[in-house]
Amino acid sequence: MIAVKAKTIHTIAKGILKNGMILIDEGKIVNVGNDLSVPPEANVLDLGDSYVMPGLIDCHTHLSVHQDITTNPGTLLDVNEGSDPITPQIHALDAFNPQDPAIPRVRRAGFTTVYTGPGSANCIGGQGFALKLRGSTVEEMYIPGTEMMKFALGENPKRFYGGRKLAPWTRMGTAALIRKALYEAKCYSDQLREAEKDPKKRPGPDFKLDALVPAVRGEQRVRIHCHRADDIMTAIRISEEFGLDYVLEHCTEGYKIKDVLAEKKCRCVIGPLRLGPLKQEVWDIRMETPGILSEAGIPVCLTADTAGNTAWLPMEAGLCVRRGLSEEEALKGLTIYPARVLGLEKRIGTIEPGKDADLAVFDGNPLDNLTLCQGTMIEGIYIKSDVHEKYEEVYV
Repeated sequence: MIAVKAKTIHTIAKGILKNGMILIDEGKIVNVGNDLSVPPEANVLDLGDSYVMPGLIDCHTHLSVHQDITTNPGTLLDVNEGSDPITPQIHALDAFNPQDPAIPRVRRAGFTTVYTGPGSANCIGGQGFALKLRGSTVEEMYIPGTEMMKFALGENPKRFYGGRKLAPWTRMGTAALIRKALYEAKCYSDQLREAEKDPKKRPGPDFKLDALVPAVRGEQRVRIHCHRADDIMTAIRISEEFGLDYVLEHCTEGYKIKDVLAEKKCRCVIGPLRLGPLKQEVWDIRMETPGILSEAGIPVCLTADTAGNTAWLPMEAGLCVRRGLSEEEALKGLTIYPARVLGLEKRIGTIEPGKDADLAVFDGNPLDNLTLCQGTMIEGIYIKSDVHEKYEEVYV
């Protein structure tokens, strides 16, 4: 058993405790409070004046699929399978590199869980997964059952394929290809259900359609890349046509249609927010967007997106607070809200009994750019970080 003591414990679930304690056993939180006694068998981890909160979560990354260290012209980048605009059958597990230096860099910033997956070159890009940021193989890090399907609208698919004179050339073509794949997957799913009653009706194997069956049955969440307001509405329209359980990724111009998003209770993952005008669909990017959507009643997750940029996400969240997002909602956007998107809210995202002992330890307010992360705990294993020396010391 471990007894973690700290001056400030932000539980996210039940406010802030001063001079509190977290009791941990076998990688799980068993109690948290102000007046707890230290069990005689416990190892005490006294963090002094530190600020402790749940381990941070970025629920939209391409970590270790789009590797931090690469070559020109990017032969190490496995993030997009650019041979076909419809590739639901591919899985980010098969491209994940546990030795990517981005992993310890992101963990040293306070993150304990991320979601990683294929990029947005394809209309349907394949499956990603959630992982804990500790381990030497993907099998150790992977959280089973967290697969979700990547879709993409807007500039990326039509630029990637249209530039090679292949479909899709337009937004219309992108939507049509997605609809065609979903329609065929729904028909395939219906045939599989009929075959449960009559095995003779079982259709022939189809690797692509089989991967889409959970999505069209509403059993697997889909993550839809959409920046511009019209692309966001296309994402909603297609999702409603096929009964998809969807999340809007980036949602850059979401502030233009905030009332629609609020009415439909959309899940939104916002970011990255420090982009320059690198393409037309992000010309209207605003750091105020999270605050505007939050004010409309929309729970906002925050993301830094590619590779190791997640390490700077707490700073971006602080910039959003200066521009209208409340501090409490910013912290939830890095903890419990992304946990809900990943379907992991019963395991991570708050400091409560029964949850994984995943903690982030800071020497001040985590949204302040003068603050450093002192260490992280993942399922009861505390990893103390010295950011400057890139040194880590592990405590059990």
